[in-house]
Amino acid sequence: MTELELDRSVGLKVTTLNVNGLRSALRKGLLDWAARERPDVLLLQEVRADPMPDALAGLGYQGAWFPAQKAGYSGVAILARRPLEDVQTGMAHAEMDAEGRVISAVVGGVRFASVYLPSGSSGPERQGFKDRVLGDFQTWTDALLAGGMPVVIGGDYNVAHREVDLKNWRGNQKNSGFLPHEREWMTRHLASGLTDTHRAWLGEQAEYTWWSNRANAYANNVGWRIDYLLAAGVDVRDVRVGRDARLSDHAPLSAQVLPGAAARAAGEGPVR
Repeated sequence: MTELELDRSVGLKVTTLNVNGLRSALRKGLLDWAARERPDVLLLQEVRADPMPDALAGLGYQGAWFPAQKAGYSGVAILARRPLEDVQTGMAHAEMDAEGRVISAVVGGVRFASVYLPSGSSGPERQGFKDRVLGDFQTWTDALLAGGMPVVIGGDYNVAHREVDLKNWRGNQKNSGFLPHEREWMTRHLASGLTDTHRAWLGEQAEYTWWSNRANAYANNVGWRIDYLLAAGVDVRDVRVGRDARLSDHAPLSAQVLPGAAARAAGEGPVR
């Protein structure tokens, strides 16, 4: 059986996770989690480290890394248990690329991208940066989609799209991450040809991927859904949040990615 045939029969399991520091996540059990969950593709954000090729090598993962120029800050990576092809770092954008926020690679005929969009919660200067780069990121996304290859974008977007996507939406309408123009941008982003696979799988059910470390937010499930798996040209099923992993303040978001024919043969409705 060729690799492509294998992809058509069983697909690829993908997980996106903001690790809030890879060394921290390793101390909290990332290796045990990865050995148990065995994602084929692992999209990491906020790595906060130079490339660590040996981090998960014992589990058969090879990696592609894009650290920030500033030590201990930001950074994204893709780890996979299959060959990484055509690795592309950055988005030809000086500000974003200096912070190590976008990397993509082809695995099993699908281009996977790990994305960490900026937060504006620290103040007006960072919110201004975030506002400036959202349009540029959309331009990069449009070019990615125009390439004709199936695409999965996973990452921390730092935007909760709809009221159902955060617990205290009424009190956050003037806060970064739930500002009206950010939500409108997210609507346009999805309309450009991407499916929010988690929302499509959940329907109108509330489920979150990030919890503040303050005020017992995790224990009380006062969270935000700001981590996404967005897809074009593939079917996606079994989308789920690993709330109990506790590897960082974010939860891993996982899904099975299949060509359309394989998903329909498995008896699942398509999520495109």
